[in-house]
Amino acid sequence: MTAPLSAQVAQRLEALAGGLSAVGVALSGGGDSMALMHLAAEWRGPRRLMAATVDHRLRPESGDETRFAARAAAALHIPHEVLVWQHDGRFANLMADARAARLRLLGDWAARNGLQAVLLGHTLDDQAETVLMRLARGAGVDGLSGMAASRHSGGIAWLRPLLAIRRDRLRDWLRGQGVGWIDDPSNQNTDYDRVRIRQAIGQLGLSPDNLAQVAENMGSARQALQHCAARICWDATAHAGALTLPAGDFADAPFEIRRRIIAAALRWVTGVDYAPRRDKIAHLLDAIANGARATLGGVIVQRRGGAIRLIREPAAAMRATDCRASGRPVIWDNRWRIAGLSPSCHVRALGHQPLATLDWRAGGLSRDEAAASPAIWHGDRLIAAPLLPHGPEIAVEPLRNASDFHGMLISH
Repeated sequence: MTAPLSAQVAQRLEALAGGLSAVGVALSGGGDSMALMHLAAEWRGPRRLMAATVDHRLRPESGDETRFAARAAAALHIPHEVLVWQHDGRFANLMADARAARLRLLGDWAARNGLQAVLLGHTLDDQAETVLMRLARGAGVDGLSGMAASRHSGGIAWLRPLLAIRRDRLRDWLRGQGVGWIDDPSNQNTDYDRVRIRQAIGQLGLSPDNLAQVAENMGSARQALQHCAARICWDATAHAGALTLPAGDFADAPFEIRRRIIAAALRWVTGVDYAPRRDKIAHLLDAIANGARATLGGVIVQRRGGAIRLIREPAAAMRATDCRASGRPVIWDNRWRIAGLSPSCHVRALGHQPLATLDWRAGGLSRDEAAASPAIWHGDRLIAAPLLPHGPEIAVEPLRNASDFHGMLISH
């Protein structure tokens, strides 16, 4: 017998966010997010719960819809904020650009309000549509695993507690509660891939439950691959923002295992959420097998003897945004946390030119590692190179260690 919806969702919320004290809800005003907000309000207990609505400003009625969402949140005594996407109406890919803007705005809102997680209203139907869309694009195991119930990015947990629940069931529940919602007309616009996929599921008589089961099955397969990759790299080491992998077992592993390891290693060095495309990683793996030095995604990769070493590419580090002292530790190049800066100083890459007058070997780094390392500058004058024995002592700490790499192998 199926458990009541409120109990089922509360159980899932407890599993995903039970240990958190401050949680946000992404509230569009549609049926899925409206149900999520009401169900989260029943579950919240002593937790701080907030809601935010992104106004994409793509339709004239979007302002009315955000006000509707604000009133719904106020009725539950949930603080609400409208987040406006500022754009000029020109898009490379409207759906992708809107999604990126939505996540950025919600992430900034969550960080600004001290929220540990944001709840998203994706349902089993959304999962089924995602699987079919990715299948049409030739996705592999990861893509066909669908959307994850929990994902961490930018210091925020993005949680989907409704992935096992059908869209119609949520709307039936809302009707029973006397709660209204907004139907977005873009959900009927066949210019969008997702809308066409949604209609195809119905026209072909496909079962959303079976498509969602595919995602669950592929998720189990992905987990097996992840653990295999982690076992091969159990003795990977990290030093000064560089990663060293064992070459022996790596070379003997199947392509998919090697691809996963290198993808995670590239992300570890740079701190980006997503690795380069599969075909580019395949070329990189060929270079590694041949002992060639190669660069991909701002990372230099080379096999030497029994190890594969990945370091930050100096040219990429030079393009990183300068960080100026703010009285608090600063994050530079998404790789380093730096404290103790004078207010008149800023951080940028050391570069190759100063190495002519520095004993860069004394830091135990290669020439390129030293050039990509953080340096403290006053204008164009070098003040300190914290990873080298030069200048005043500055507290620098890499943002990721070997344990973080192992975590990436089994969680993404």
